[in-house]
Amino acid sequence: MAIDPDPLLTDHYQLTMLQAYWREGMQETAVFEFFVRKLPRCRSFLIAAGLEQVMDWLEALRFAPAELDWLKGTGRFDPAFVDWLAGLRFTGDVHAMPEGTAFFPDEPILRVTAPLPVAQLIESRVLNLLHYQTLIASKAARMVLQAPGATLIDFGLRRAHGAEAGLLAARAAYIAGFAGTATVAAERRFGVPSFGTMAHSYVLAHTSERQAFVEFARAWPGNVILLIDTFDTLAAAAEVARLAPALAQEGIRISGVRLDSGDLIQLAREVRRLFDDAGLNEIRIFASSSVDEYLMAKAASAGAPIDGYGIGTHLTTSADAPYLDCAYKLQEYAGRPRRKRSTGKATWPGRKQVFRRLEADGSLAADFLTIEDETAPGTALVQPVMRAGRRIAPPEPLAAIRQRAADALRSLPVRLRALERPDGSLPHPVEVSDALRQLAADADVLVDRAQSP
Repeated sequence: MAIDPDPLLTDHYQLTMLQAYWREGMQETAVFEFFVRKLPRCRSFLIAAGLEQVMDWLEALRFAPAELDWLKGTGRFDPAFVDWLAGLRFTGDVHAMPEGTAFFPDEPILRVTAPLPVAQLIESRVLNLLHYQTLIASKAARMVLQAPGATLIDFGLRRAHGAEAGLLAARAAYIAGFAGTATVAAERRFGVPSFGTMAHSYVLAHTSERQAFVEFARAWPGNVILLIDTFDTLAAAAEVARLAPALAQEGIRISGVRLDSGDLIQLAREVRRLFDDAGLNEIRIFASSSVDEYLMAKAASAGAPIDGYGIGTHLTTSADAPYLDCAYKLQEYAGRPRRKRSTGKATWPGRKQVFRRLEADGSLAADFLTIEDETAPGTALVQPVMRAGRRIAPPEPLAAIRQRAADALRSLPVRLRALERPDGSLPHPVEVSDALRQLAADADVLVDRAQSP
């Protein structure tokens, strides 16, 4: 997908800081890291996503003549500064956790090492791209965990907050384990399989429900999934049962039906019984309409015969937790560690690494947050992905990212699969190394000295 390359998709203060850095000649190397400060109460883990789009944007970063002319025309910026922007490119290094990796608070999923002005400028768009896909992949992962074996399809474009959000949500959900999306452009741009059934308007446009079913089946004989709740769900299911033998005579098999209103769990039971009594055991039942992971969990607990779900609003808006408390903070400048000490927002300074240790059975055991050049038990998660402004390797296949996410979900112990954290505690604490704690203390000393009169 071509991400909008406009460098003016940023906050105004990024440009005001840039002009100040330019005037002061502050061009030394800075290190920024993206991390999540704390989890929403109803999350026990997150899934990293969005790195691919960040790298696309960084490689394309530049100010076009029309954008420079506009900046000059505002009268807010020094013309010489705007001329300097004409040569600005991302020439830095990026380290990151691979997409599809499970992670926890304070763990950097992206580190940028670049001259201070450009590392600062990219903050807003990097946050925008990483935050949204990580938010949606994490929401989708919860749904995948609650409906093992079910086919999950993203139905959320129409409720997404804009076209880019709808497309990126389809990608993020697919990474987390969804089978596909209803958004056709996501298949063309990302290779995410797209699926479709029929709408109530199709039924209403015909003289009868029976006619709508027959004509749709003949139009799409290889994928007959009929929407059966336009009028009376059980009456429509009985009509499907009566039609199935006649359509079979034409070589057309009804693959499934979709329920889109009412008590989905109870209706699924009754429709399943009706089809089974008619010998139509192969017809699958697909449910949509305000589906979320809580309904999926309830359906699974009740043994409801639902084979798949279409999830829209609750997925693409992440309705129960619509944002993450994430940040992109300066951790080092000109070779010195930097640390924010604000109440509730203090950061760990320096370039950091995360080591993950697994149990013998492959389940997650512990994470260690360390200084970059430390060693600790386990696998180092933060890896180089860009050097001198260019990718180190070609874009990773989406299938590989999807497999990584599946492996990550399998590695989660039971305590991390729960839908809620009633006491608000973090079920997977991240251990901080002694060396990192010492670096934070050293950074505090430097700040205190600098602030002394």
